[in-house]
Amino acid sequence: MTISASQLPSLDNFKDLSIDSINEFQAKGHTLVKGILSEEEIAAYRPAIVDAAERYNTENRKLDDRDTYGKAFLQIMNLWQVDEAVKKFVLAKRMAKIAADLIGVKNVRLYHDQALFKEPGGGPTPWHQDQYYWPIDTNNTVTMWMPLIDIDVDMGMLTFASGSYKNGAVFNHEISDESEEAFDKYVKDNNFPISRAETMKAGDATWHRGFTIHQAPGNKSNQLREVMTVIYMADGARVIPYKNSQQKTDHHKWLMDKPFGELINSRLNPLLL
Repeated sequence: MTISASQLPSLDNFKDLSIDSINEFQAKGHTLVKGILSEEEIAAYRPAIVDAAERYNTENRKLDDRDTYGKAFLQIMNLWQVDEAVKKFVLAKRMAKIAADLIGVKNVRLYHDQALFKEPGGGPTPWHQDQYYWPIDTNNTVTMWMPLIDIDVDMGMLTFASGSYKNGAVFNHEISDESEEAFDKYVKDNNFPISRAETMKAGDATWHRGFTIHQAPGNKSNQLREVMTVIYMADGARVIPYKNSQQKTDHHKWLMDKPFGELINSRLNPLLL
């Protein structure tokens, strides 16, 4: 049963972001911000997001029948376009302001959202860089990764190579066994510190830059790891020619085939502040 957006609390008020969080993000390319949503707020939004993810999930194969990417998580994208309750979450000013403050800009636009649900027994998410997929001309991008339930390391905690964003694009690899092998060697060769939280409460969120190298272990628990993500980019970003077939797909799917060099300002990429 779908949940009415009017029943959900507003998330448009701002919350102060500590200077320590901003400094950590600038230095490491990631940070953890606790208590972005209260217990009451996450309890209200979780059923709406889970319901929408279940309704629009198209993965019907058994875990054993999938490749590495398919075993890593159930990925349900752009739920804000098909569900008004999820839209209220994704376009919330509270999280958009945190994104803007972290990357040091006045305003951000939405790139897209995605629910990332890692099933019990689900495999690891290989090392990768998100921005491999994005045909945009700015490094001022940030992904919010928010668990909808309390999680710990056994459920597939997001894990970062701190400082790895500073070299920009490293390899032209999608998420795969190939990316895991190449990035694992690169991370070790460059002695990037590995960082992850031991636990996160529902309503906490990690934030990472598009070029921050990251991964997640498999889900060793018997519980579905429910995570909602939102990707933000600085206002003023432009479309660039794609460097791989995945960027070509993103150009069509998230940027509405805007001509190369044009400002990213389509109806799928609204200003959020």
